[in-house]
Amino acid sequence: FSISTYNKMWADAQKDIDIQLQREREESSRPEIDLVKAFNTLATFYIKYMQIFRNLEMAHDQLIHRQKRAAIRQVLDGVIGRILEIKKEMVQLENSEFHYIDNILEDLKLLPEDIEVPIPRYFVKEKLGVLQEREKLLDQILLDTGLQAQKPDKAMTIEEAVKVIQVSERARQGRCRAAFMKRIYLQDKRERPSKLHVRTGPSPDEAATCIQKVWRGYIQRKKTEKMREEEMIFLGMFILSFFYFIPFVFSSCQTLPPHLMATSISQLGAGQGNAPHGEVQEIHEEVFKEKLKEMEGLDIMKTLQDQIGQCLIECRHITGRFPDYPTEEAGGSMAMLSERTPEEVAAELAAKREMALLKQAQKGKIEKEGKEKTKAKTPQKSGDNVRLPAEEGWKMAPSNFLSILEEGSSQYKAIWQKRDEEGDFLQDHDPELIKEKKREEVEEEIRVQVDKVMQQKLEELKLAVDGEMSKKQKKGRKSQKVRAAMMSLVHRTIDSLYRELVEEGLIIKAKTINLSDYVGKYNYLGSVLRQADREPVPSPAHVRQLIALYGILPLGSQTVYEKAPLVKSLLLAGPAGVGKKMLVHAICTETGANLFDLSPSNIAGKYPGKNGLRMMLHMVLKVAKQLQPSVVWIGDTEKVFSKAVVKVEEEMNPKRLEKVLPKFLDAFKAPDRVLLVGTTNRPFDANPKPFCKVYQKIILIPRPDYTSRFGKYFNILVILFFSVSWWTVLWKHIILQNGGVITNLLDISCLAKLSNGFTQGHMIQAVQDVLSELRLLQMTRKPLRTEEFITFLARQDPVYQEEEKTFK
Repeated sequence: FSISTYNKMWADAQKDIDIQLQREREESSRPEIDLVKAFNTLATFYIKYMQIFRNLEMAHDQLIHRQKRAAIRQVLDGVIGRILEIKKEMVQLENSEFHYIDNILEDLKLLPEDIEVPIPRYFVKEKLGVLQEREKLLDQILLDTGLQAQKPDKAMTIEEAVKVIQVSERARQGRCRAAFMKRIYLQDKRERPSKLHVRTGPSPDEAATCIQKVWRGYIQRKKTEKMREEEMIFLGMFILSFFYFIPFVFSSCQTLPPHLMATSISQLGAGQGNAPHGEVQEIHEEVFKEKLKEMEGLDIMKTLQDQIGQCLIECRHITGRFPDYPTEEAGGSMAMLSERTPEEVAAELAAKREMALLKQAQKGKIEKEGKEKTKAKTPQKSGDNVRLPAEEGWKMAPSNFLSILEEGSSQYKAIWQKRDEEGDFLQDHDPELIKEKKREEVEEEIRVQVDKVMQQKLEELKLAVDGEMSKKQKKGRKSQKVRAAMMSLVHRTIDSLYRELVEEGLIIKAKTINLSDYVGKYNYLGSVLRQADREPVPSPAHVRQLIALYGILPLGSQTVYEKAPLVKSLLLAGPAGVGKKMLVHAICTETGANLFDLSPSNIAGKYPGKNGLRMMLHMVLKVAKQLQPSVVWIGDTEKVFSKAVVKVEEEMNPKRLEKVLPKFLDAFKAPDRVLLVGTTNRPFDANPKPFCKVYQKIILIPRPDYTSRFGKYFNILVILFFSVSWWTVLWKHIILQNGGVITNLLDISCLAKLSNGFTQGHMIQAVQDVLSELRLLQMTRKPLRTEEFITFLARQDPVYQEEEKTFK
């Protein structure tokens, strides 16, 4: 049932993708002059792709078939990348990171929760073992250096304690019953009258018949039990019943019988949603790869050598000399074995030389023309509807992910759409698909080996026929010198660099915090305020969305990071206590990233001098790239770019990173999944020009509004299409999280109104001050009251309106 459900979910998502691709082709064919209409089109695409994203992520996480998951993963990366591209265009049209699309949601009869960005679970699942090993290593280093105390033994939960008591009590009752039955048996034996006659034993034939009867009965019962277990596994009911009755029957963990272990792999994968899938199929793929090498390896090698040799001979007949062998970066023999003729190759090389000369001559002219065109294309605002010049208009920007979506759609139609799966109950691998996939890998590996052999043969031919020496032979002495110089350098291992950074406190352990823990709801008055020419304050839902789009999604997928709009740095700005550090830890938790702390207070006194600073950044850069994804966090980052250093902080030298940070960011290339995140509660103290040059995206994180503090909101969209919904968010969430109980004596609405101006940190501190151990023990006879929290909340300093205006 579950397999068919998620197959249908996948099929529906593919249909929606085909519809979206058709709409995008239509929109890209004609320019749009009205920018408001263009933005609404983009917002509709964004919502549709977000729904597709949600369905594909669910299907990818729940399906067992490894090859299906690989096909879905390809399309899923394409959808994520397309969402990021659309988001970039929406930002360019509105000149704002925060968008209010209530009217579009209303037309589509959707709720704001439907466009909440889901976090793909495969970000962490696929490297769970590596992350666990890295966490153990980090804990061990912190313990050895004394930076972390030994964790106390974990306290037993109530459920575990009840289970232990149940097991002990049932064992005691069993022993008591056994002793009672023994006494009854002995008493009956004593009271039984002694029989005078002695009965003779059975004959040998009768004894043999009796033994045969018992043995055959035992064997048949075992066979019946085995058949019943196999039937229950086939029906998908064995795992459920097995784990359900463990607390009531067994006192220790038990495993499946050996004869069922092999057939239960797929069911275990389906029953345990958080377990990684496809481990067995990885073994099958390696077996297929080795078999293909044995069976087809020699034929592939011989064919490649013949093709390369023929191509070299044809080139010599045309040009009069043997060509240079393409380097590995240029594609090796793949560049030679294209469908082009040798004449076309020679003509293309000549054209490239001419184009290079023309580009150098016209470089300055092209740059000037490009600047003039950019100025001409800049739209001018006039009222509510901003229009571009009639002869140009707005058009959809080219995409790096539409080709991925089209390829995934065609692959689904060709392989999976009409696939008969009635007999594939275990969702096993398809050998033919594995062969096609592995054949390309085998050919690539053999091609690399053939390139080395053919390159050596080409050098020998050049020397024997043309009397030429290769560049490597000419410059052999110089390359040997360079190689010797490189070998003289001391290269440290990544493990040693990682250990040193942990011991110095530059790598810290990220707290286990999910993005969903940043509680808060959507601001329903945003579009109304914008119509009144007032910029609304971002809501926690908008902040979560931006953190997911700019921080989590690119870091989690290599394909998305390389092809999507690149965001190397984020700045989280807001008053103290709004959850900036929490969001940094959430990025690391959701992506499994390492966390580097380069805050001015943390690096003070470490690696002094310019050389020491360069060494530190080089170590951070090397480890961050090798163990990607990584997050480099700079807390109180305004001190790095401060206009004037306070005398108290002069010894700390907070501005030592100011000049090197831009170079540090430039060292991150497209394949390097490293994100720089800065947090600040006083961004207005920094020098704006270098500050905004380092941070590409600046996200304002305000204090929570009434909706988020109270948690009950009146949803206009729900009234129009559904029914009234009531939500419990911040105050209730914090009180329940700290062990409190909500009663009628506790007025959450009053707390929400009186806490206006306070941040989440203030609320958490007030709740923790109230809910002490003694107060929790008194909870049953003395319920919580509103005035208890108000007393502790009043002792803290709120965020005043002047500070909020400065942030804006």
